[in-house]
Amino acid sequence: MRFSRLLVPTTKETPHDATLASHIYLIRGGFIQSVGGSGLYNFLPLGKRVLERVQRVVKEELDKAGCQEVSLSFVTPASLWKESGRYEKYGKELLRFKDRKENEFVLGPTHEEMMVNLVRQSVKSYKQLPLNLYQINLKFRDEIRPRFGLMRGREFLMKDGYSFHADECDMKREFDLMEETYKKIFNRLGLEFRVVEADSGAIGGSGSKEFMVLADSGEDTIVVCDACEYGANIEAAVRKEKPCEAEAPEALFAKFYTPNTMTIEDLAKFFRVDPYYLVKTVAKKALYDEGRSQIVLFALRGSDELQEVKACNAVNANELVDVTEEELAEIGLVAGYMGPTVVPEGVRVVLDNNLKEATSMICGANETDYHLVGNSFKGVDADYKDLVAVQEGDLCSCCGAPLRYTKGIEAGHIFQLGTRYSEPLGCTFLDENGKAQPMVMGTYGIGVSRLIAAIIEQNHDDKGCIWTRESAPFDLHIMVSNIKDEAQMALGEKLYETMLDKGIDVLFDDRKDRFGAKMKDYELIGIPYSIVIGKKLADGLVEFVTRDGMIKEEIAAEEILSLVEERLC
Repeated sequence: MRFSRLLVPTTKETPHDATLASHIYLIRGGFIQSVGGSGLYNFLPLGKRVLERVQRVVKEELDKAGCQEVSLSFVTPASLWKESGRYEKYGKELLRFKDRKENEFVLGPTHEEMMVNLVRQSVKSYKQLPLNLYQINLKFRDEIRPRFGLMRGREFLMKDGYSFHADECDMKREFDLMEETYKKIFNRLGLEFRVVEADSGAIGGSGSKEFMVLADSGEDTIVVCDACEYGANIEAAVRKEKPCEAEAPEALFAKFYTPNTMTIEDLAKFFRVDPYYLVKTVAKKALYDEGRSQIVLFALRGSDELQEVKACNAVNANELVDVTEEELAEIGLVAGYMGPTVVPEGVRVVLDNNLKEATSMICGANETDYHLVGNSFKGVDADYKDLVAVQEGDLCSCCGAPLRYTKGIEAGHIFQLGTRYSEPLGCTFLDENGKAQPMVMGTYGIGVSRLIAAIIEQNHDDKGCIWTRESAPFDLHIMVSNIKDEAQMALGEKLYETMLDKGIDVLFDDRKDRFGAKMKDYELIGIPYSIVIGKKLADGLVEFVTRDGMIKEEIAAEEILSLVEERLC
């Protein structure tokens, strides 16, 4: 491609709403164009080339793994979402609308329902299983505050795949295969990433893993162990329990007067005990479908913090919201003095796993200025769940080494769905005995357009993009410093045609612009390699530039083809 014919509206101006490097450089480099500042973007020629390069890597690895590509309608009947039970649960990010006949539809943020509908109409026997179908298609999520360019837009390109199996064992086999396939995709794209345990969120299912591209600008906090491969999203991280070295308080069970001790800190000072031996009780209102709600008390050790996503999942709620003191008083709860052992009828209590069999505990008496001492949970049959937010320095549950936080960009997510969608949607097959069984499912997603942003977040400098080999819009850039110099231009034309004949995707900068402007555009666009033909051609030399680090090598003009073949082929 000749630069003089290419639509590349590069600019020196930074978009006013851009803070991330990927957002800034993709706009400034002429890869994408904002549509009205509403989280929607046009892909210009350079951006479309990158998009297709990334798609090609994804498609090639999936096809090697035996997956089959389809393309589903972007517009989805709302009736399918109602069948699965997600129409209300998904929330306001699901864009709902009606056509002229008052039929309800949604713009799909994900396509579990649509794919299940396809398969239930087409697959009837165990002989047709297993099956793994995928698409690379548009999705829409009505973000309340779209930001960060392609990182969190409203419309995005996503690869979503769905596997169907006769039993759970075979689904887990495919899940493991997809994990390895995703690793190959991310490695080919030249990314540093971590596979972490994750929360399944609105997708559902029994287990999931996220593929996190490591970057300081990432929105997600992940917990990692440097001594082993353990990693987890903060919302799903677990830790190895460690005993408290502080002495436990000794007391018989009794109600104790504790004036003005409404916080864990105040209570620890009052009794002169470690917060490990105090029970922290957090009240939340759990919101469910059809406007239903319930106040829930979550209890954990005073030395721990509640992880709200874990808490939300523990009670299968759509969302947890704060409760006012007035709302607590209406149902007989006293703010600052609540405890899990004295609660009004109808209030649900969930205890953290770490309280199981705990003794010598102090908790609220649900009475102003009073706590209960000498509490024991030995033999107590209660609703125990993992509620704790893992902190830096906690010990790894796999190897016992300290855990630390880092930042990541979620670019892929795989789920073990089980029969979460096949049962409500009636997606069944006849087994070997002729009996109808629900298909066991897995689902596997990659944010293709988000991957483009993630690549730049991990690969850029203060001059612009540094594309990895597999993601770059072109393999090679050729720049003629002065197109009025006949020798320079003749060599540029010769190299350009030769590279094309060799199948190398090349951008030839044949513009009349000044050398400085051309170089700045090259640095901004970030093609991995460039051949610069300038004044030193008179001495038989050209320059070979590696964009990563802007490494410049002077090479004899007659040897440049051999060098390019060595580096690129």
